[in-house]
Amino acid sequence: MSRDLGPRRPRRLDRRVLLAASVTALSLTASGCVVVHGEREVLPATTRAEAAVALREFTAAYNKADAAYDSSLDADHVTGALGDIDAARLKAGHTNSPGGNSAHTPLEFSDAVYTIPEKAGWPRWFMVEAQGNKGGALHWLMLFTRDGLDETWQVAYLTLVAPDALPEVRKNADGWAEAVPANSTELAVVPDELSKRYATYLKEGGAGFTAGAHTSGWRAQRAKTAKRPGLATQYIDEPMSGDAYAPLALRTVDGGALVFFTTRRYEKQTAFAGTSIPAPNASVKALTTGEVRQSLTMEFMSNGVAVDPARGAADSDVTIVSRLEGLTSAQGG
Repeated sequence: MSRDLGPRRPRRLDRRVLLAASVTALSLTASGCVVVHGEREVLPATTRAEAAVALREFTAAYNKADAAYDSSLDADHVTGALGDIDAARLKAGHTNSPGGNSAHTPLEFSDAVYTIPEKAGWPRWFMVEAQGNKGGALHWLMLFTRDGLDETWQVAYLTLVAPDALPEVRKNADGWAEAVPANSTELAVVPDELSKRYATYLKEGGAGFTAGAHTSGWRAQRAKTAKRPGLATQYIDEPMSGDAYAPLALRTVDGGALVFFTTRRYEKQTAFAGTSIPAPNASVKALTTGEVRQSLTMEFMSNGVAVDPARGAADSDVTIVSRLEGLTSAQGG
């Protein structure tokens, strides 16, 4: 049942890799119907009923793909960072279990809350927070997007959040949320620049982000694992902010924003002379090209959600609420 209420540390390699909208408005006049073009008019991204259908369709496609380890079965329902993570997860699964996923348990959602912004132009998108039968007490947070009226809704961002972890989203009298432009200068960090700022922070540290598991905690963990007996590990973070990886933001009641964003990172392990790379597990092997001799470079796609304060706020640090990543490829050397 759904209800509309208006409103790391890096993953270990031996863990399974987990793994956007428009309507055309019609106004009646004495002479008949007049079409209002969605690309110019500020309109709700979708209806609440359609959003619920999109969630059901995504869930059904996801379950089919997971059961068969076949990315073609849900490729039309995922995009962006999630699309990359999901495709790699299914590829690895198929390589290791060509007959399908014998451990498949259908994903189910309940108590879904739909947050639908009003905006002009494409893409149109909306957010869903729901309780899933996987992920324990954490809620699934999904961002659906599409680039045209006839296109299928796709999930571009997916992460897990603790209940009540998100700030309240601002809504008008009709219950519609407010989308914040990616180039908005009303926030502490312009959404278009958040991915770059985060990648730079992970490399250099400094101010701008609230201390936590995905910021100071992750940097500390990297420093700890950079050099171990017989093994050196390098980390390279890259911003991702174009096309399907573009940030999407919702205005919060305090004038800030909830921002969904993407980064990509590489993790290179190099073995010292006379030693070898720790044996990767089956899922990593399935995504690895080349022979692993003295090095292994892994590529991860990461999608997260952050609280970006209003510009001039007393506390202007960005808080990374949640982040989910998945291995997408690896290269031996």
